[in-house]
Amino acid sequence: MTRALSGEVIAGRINDVHPSAATDYNETDVWVAPDRLVECATLLKEADDLAFATLTSLTGVDYVDHFEMIYHLLSMRFNHSVVLKMKCYGRESPEAPSVVPVWRGADLQEREVWDLLGVRFEGHPNMKRILLWEGFEGHPLRRDYVG
Repeated sequence: MTRALSGEVIAGRINDVHPSAATDYNETDVWVAPDRLVECATLLKEADDLAFATLTSLTGVDYVDHFEMIYHLLSMRFNHSVVLKMKCYGRESPEAPSVVPVWRGADLQEREVWDLLGVRFEGHPNMKRILLWEGFEGHPLRRDYVG
């Protein structure tokens, strides 16, 4: 069974290398500053003692006052996991950095979040709708969507 690493341990490890990049944590999750997401993701993937080479899922949640991006990471080498989170503010045009340069598997998942929640991923190589047609009005998983 995969062992979930402590959010406190991962936040400490991130902040040792990138001071103040991890902004909060709980038992299983760690939140990072939006402008530090890619460097934190790169550390988690490339550090020999962590080796989170697999992004198992990426999704977003609409909390009305902000959007939260959620990244489930897995190290098959060490059989451990962690949940990385980041908050995006601004309902008009929320943005998050793309992690496609770190995990290619984020490509379609970021496009799905864009399509359904309207969070644009800065630096994504092909940011266009994946489930709905181009020209579709709005983003149907937003709390304020009226269809």
